[in-house]
Amino acid sequence: MEDEILKEVFKEADFTSEELRSIGALLRKVSLKKGDILLSEGDTVLYTHFVYSGCLRTYFLDNAGKEHTLQFAIKDWWISDYTAFFTGDKALTNIECIQRATIYKLSRKDMERLYLEIPAFETFFRKKLERRFMALQKRVLGNLAQPAKDRYLSFIQNYPNIQQSVKNYHIASFLGITTESLSRIRKELAR
Repeated sequence: MEDEILKEVFKEADFTSEELRSIGALLRKVSLKKGDILLSEGDTVLYTHFVYSGCLRTYFLDNAGKEHTLQFAIKDWWISDYTAFFTGDKALTNIECIQRATIYKLSRKDMERLYLEIPAFETFFRKKLERRFMALQKRVLGNLAQPAKDRYLSFIQNYPNIQQSVKNYHIASFLGITTESLSRIRKELAR
């Protein structure tokens, strides 16, 4: 893996050149086309993925077959079904490429090895997971307490670059509203 890409992936960490080379040797590049499914419910989850370019989404299907978008992942984000990734259980969710993407995957086994060999690597991922947990908690609380308009405003504030990359029904699914409600909210805000 190229040094410049590694420096970009781990820009928030302070790794030596040797440590970066060790990490880079374990990351594998994957190119995805729009519509590709990276992970399906019930799959064994062996990897976490860094999004170098493009856009992916995590979603699940309820018993009625309705999609519920849990996460979008754009440049500089990590994505996986983390419940399955950390426990070894089967995937609860699906991951779809919604805009052509280049990602780098890292296996759980290699991640554990790097935790032991490079303590700063474990710190890097712990901090990522802490931020991820905080964002998830804020989202859940917002979905429980905020009206749809406020959830939409939070979405565009927190994810300003995603709106242009995804379809309206993906955003509506993420917000827990219908596409018609999303259109009404946008019209109201445009006035």
